Amino acid sequence: MSPWWQDGVIYQIYPRSFADSNDDGVGDLAGILDRLDYLEWLGVDGLWLNPINPSPNKDWGYDVSDYCDVHPELGDMATLERLVTEAARRGIRILLDIVPNHSSDQHPWFQDSRSSRSAAHRDWYVWADGKDGGPPNNWQSVFGGPTWTLDETTGQWYLHNFLPEQSDLNWWTQDVWEAFDDILRFWFDRGIAGFRIDVAHGIVNDRELRDDPPDPDAAGRLKPVYSMNRPETHEIFRRWRKICEQYDPARLLVGETHVLDPVVMASYYGDGDELQLAFNFACVYAPFEAERLRRVIEQTEAAIPAGGWPVWTLSNHDVVRFPTRWCQGDEAKIRCALLVVLLLRGTPVLYYGDEIGLEQQAVPEEAVLDFAGNRDGARTPMRWSDEPGVGFTSEGVEPWLPFGSGPDVASQRDDPGSILTLCRDLLAVRRERDDLRAGAYASLPSPEGIWAWSRGAGHAIAVNLGESEATVDLTGTILVGTDRDRDGERVESGLRLGPAEGALLQT
Repeated sequence: MSPWWQDGVIYQIYPRSFADSNDDGVGDLAGILDRLDYLEWLGVDGLWLNPINPSPNKDWGYDVSDYCDVHPELGDMATLERLVTEAARRGIRILLDIVPNHSSDQHPWFQDSRSSRSAAHRDWYVWADGKDGGPPNNWQSVFGGPTWTLDETTGQWYLHNFLPEQSDLNWWTQDVWEAFDDILRFWFDRGIAGFRIDVAHGIVNDRELRDDPPDPDAAGRLKPVYSMNRPETHEIFRRWRKICEQYDPARLLVGETHVLDPVVMASYYGDGDELQLAFNFACVYAPFEAERLRRVIEQTEAAIPAGGWPVWTLSNHDVVRFPTRWCQGDEAKIRCALLVVLLLRGTPVLYYGDEIGLEQQAVPEEAVLDFAGNRDGARTPMRWSDEPGVGFTSEGVEPWLPFGSGPDVASQRDDPGSILTLCRDLLAVRRERDDLRAGAYASLPSPEGIWAWSRGAGHAIAVNLGESEATVDLTGTILVGTDRDRDGERVESGLRLGPAEGALLQT
């Protein structure tokens, strides 16, 4: 029997933006509880919640000040436990974000660590003496600028691969390993089904703090050979996998493996003893073109070890939403993209709003909250209706980010031709047919502009991402087409597809 996450579909929720239950303009756990019936109706099997931990919100939860509690703006532990229970009644599991690369500089561990060189938690973080009047090495922050800050109190520099307020933990210290063992167990004991691991490829830094070499593919940048992607990271995942299996082999570890080489990404599966799922960013950043996408999927299929399982996503809280990035708002292309992500071999992850074709939103300069300035547009409130408050909050309440504009759930839910109905129907047909959950992927011959593949022995999928009508050599019955008027059509002498059209066939 396959584990739930292999058969199922995961839905990513940015809690602050999903549903506001108490009219403070901020989405919360109780709001997610209120929308569980919708998520059950949609047909998802797991919810991945972006960080819910207490945080000063310099990076909106990814600077954690307490790994074993809930941010009071989002709710409390009792509400989370009720969410776990009520979701389980609907066959839905809850995944949390875990942030092991760094903590907030307000975490008690770091506050103690910086108090003196002999502090109990000094070695829990990466401290080093400077070199030639500057920082210890040449590493560059992911967010730009140096990755070291001089602490005047102790006269040493501390490492932060992200913001200065996100101090890197020192995974060469055994106490850090044991602390995170306890964090995993704390949440597993409360019914959490698994974790999405933030910066999964960057947890461990080079012990000798060697300089990163220049990146030959990016002028002025360094290749993170020593600051990230260290081999010792694999030992952490093997240890965490054992903890998972002590509870239940179905407990899940999903990695934010932000690397573009499918071979490096696939290494985080180990020999079936590390991550069960590793996000594929080569697909996220590929252009929405038939040949380029086919190549990424084929390379991924070749790289993942036997028994490994792909995971696919089109949008998330850090990148421009796919209806804008891939589809430029073209509804026909949005339909094709959903057909692709839901019918590849692997676990699909939908980002809230994907199912209605929600685009990236324009956020006025005066309303921008993200320090990087370019991610808020993917994090605006979910559009449940076209009423004041968009169903996210009550009329007259100012949301934490602007509502934006675009489609909503209410206008699409009962429309048989809507994007939402297409998404729900694809989830349903996937759930009903073994081939579409477990069947092998194989590329099929197809003309320029069309990408076609089979799933198992009885199903084929084709999308036309070109500029003109074309025909692919397939026969069978269309189960679901992006043009819903073609559902049930018998294809006898090749599948004809117009531009930005796709179909699932039973062959």
